Amino acid sequence: MSTRILDGEIIGSRLDDVRAYDGVRTKRVLAFVIDYVLIGLLMIPVALVVALFGVLTLGLGWMLFGILGPLVALGYVAMTLGGRNQATVGMRMMGVHLERLDGRPIDGLLAIVHTVLFWAGNAILSPLILLATLFLDRKRTVHDLLLGTVVVRDDA
Repeated sequence: MSTRILDGEIIGSRLDDVRAYDGVRTKRVLAFVIDYVLIGLLMIPVALVVALFGVLTLGLGWMLFGILGPLVALGYVAMTLGGRNQATVGMRMMGVHLERLDGRPIDGLLAIVHTVLFWAGNAILSPLILLATLFLDRKRTVHDLLLGTVVVRDDA
């Protein structure tokens, strides 16, 4: 998605429009909170299935409780962020979505890598990871920069 020239006038891509990023930082944080409430709620039925599986396997299946949170979260992100809308439920509620700078769609694997890099960055930098959005172009985070993605408003 590069700029192009039409009748001698330089036309930028819509990702170069500053209006596409207005309020994205706040919407992104609120979407994160919504998504992790939803993931917490999704863990309840999955935990019941794991508990039943543990009873059927005489306790062996209960070892799955150790990976229950990451398993549900990664599945949720792969199906929503890597899906048709390229946004999690929280992101859709906030009116933002993830896009690649090269214009290709977000697939499930990229969505999972995006989330893993987000959590790795949080483990190292804690909430300071959000400071990058103050200095990087397009209000991007470090993991957006590494993967060539950007979060934009739906109406832009």
